[in-house]
Amino acid sequence: MTATIYLIPTYLHESNLEVLPAYLLEAIEKCAVLFVENERTARRYLKQLKKEIVIDHFEWFGIQKDEASLLQQFRQKLKEGKSIGIISEAGCPGVADPGQLLVAAAQEAGAQVIPLVGPSSILLSLMASGLNGQQFSFIGYLPIDNGQRIKAIKELENESQRKNSTQIFIETPYRNNQLLETLLKQCQPQTKLCIAADITAGEEFIKTKTIQQWQKETIDLHKRPAIFLLKR
Repeated sequence: MTATIYLIPTYLHESNLEVLPAYLLEAIEKCAVLFVENERTARRYLKQLKKEIVIDHFEWFGIQKDEASLLQQFRQKLKEGKSIGIISEAGCPGVADPGQLLVAAAQEAGAQVIPLVGPSSILLSLMASGLNGQQFSFIGYLPIDNGQRIKAIKELENESQRKNSTQIFIETPYRNNQLLETLLKQCQPQTKLCIAADITAGEEFIKTKTIQQWQKETIDLHKRPAIFLLKR
């Protein structure tokens, strides 16, 4: 019996469940096993989708544990031919979120992997930025060390200009303002920067301006989920 893996997206902001397609619930209810980034929030998420859902019908495993034991548990469920759901904290599993390791194991085992449609901050911000959506790179987090961070930003600018590509990156929400300050100091005046914060929330903010234009504005991104897109 071949196992089936469902990659189950979640909301980017819990105030907006409307961004989630109705067929997610049908897929979730097919699962016997759930591998989740955070069990407490995943349980709450399922209850938000359907109050009547019986949470304890699922076999639960946390993704944030020892890698070797996690893979051992996952591969055992694959051998048993289980229908398995993978849920991360926000957006899409395996895309700037945990899940890739398990999906790789599923592919190696020849399991059926089914990605389900849901919100991705990377794609939504790119769509709304007006920057190059034909060539782009997602970098993830930039270095914390200031010197290394400045070097990375310069390299992203050069790479963007050389390949005519959009460079996409993120930061821990409580360090957003520091990152923005560094970008405004280090980037070229005509480099374009899109700041996308609170995507899908009521206070959603997505604006693209040159560095020179941003320098004339004051914006507070402290503790706001944000994503940055740069194009030289």
